[in-house]
Amino acid sequence: MSAAHYTDTLNALIATCRDGEHGFNACATHAQASQLKTLFRERADAYRSAAETLQNVVSRSGVEPDASGSVSGALHRGWVSLRSTLPGDDNLAMLNEAERAEDRALTRYRDALSQSLPADIRLMVEHQLRAARQSHDRIRLLRDQYRAIA
Repeated sequence: MSAAHYTDTLNALIATCRDGEHGFNACATHAQASQLKTLFRERADAYRSAAETLQNVVSRSGVEPDASGSVSGALHRGWVSLRSTLPGDDNLAMLNEAERAEDRALTRYRDALSQSLPADIRLMVEHQLRAARQSHDRIRLLRDQYRAIA
């Protein structure tokens, strides 16, 4: 397998991770509940770490790793900021946005795993997918709890 093939896939995941990092930082800024602020900061840190891991793999292959997020991620962060200025429950709104972001990340990780990847890289991507899935499930549970009391 050529490094160019899997580095393109990994660079797409790096952009996804950077989107997650920046998006969860935005959610942490706008959430009101300290529990959510902490959760969102933890997820931002996890995405930063995942991006750095992926960047190291891409660099070792001799390819320049992606260092930024995507345009759609920037648009989503803009929507999070705008949404926080509208009336309503900011905590529930941030949980809704966080779940949407995790949905996108899960889709992108599944797409990456549908590609042919070296075994060690596949294991790393699967590990990152499991972490995103656990986060998604936790955020969905919290969202449902906030929705029930709203």
